[in-house]
Amino acid sequence: QVQLVESGGGLVQAGGSLRLSCAASGTIFRINAMGWYRQAPGKQRELVAHQSSGGFPNYADSVKGRFTISRDGAKNTVVLQMNSLKPEDTAVYYCNAEALATPALTSRGNYWGQGTQVTVSS
Repeated sequence: QVQLVESGGGLVQAGGSLRLSCAASGTIFRINAMGWYRQAPGKQRELVAHQSSGGFPNYADSVKGRFTISRDGAKNTVVLQMNSLKPEDTAVYYCNAEALATPALTSRGNYWGQGTQVTVSS
């Protein structure tokens, strides 16, 4: 099993910045990808940013140019730097990882953190 622990959420005024961090631990052979999703009240969970190993990051159109995702493969961590925050960025942010627990492809799993609240006031 893989555990994901997030940190860094909070309350910020519009135009401000926050930095979310996520660390993976547990039985990990390889992490194929890590990313961030968010869910606002009454809305579906949506992709914010995602980066696979050896690949380029991809972002939701709504955050391009404002958010930056960065992974540290050696430490199994991922960071989301959020700048120029807007009230519509208010949501619970979830860390996600696609990982293999063993070399067997059958051990592949999709894992979620517990979520961290980001609130942007206008």
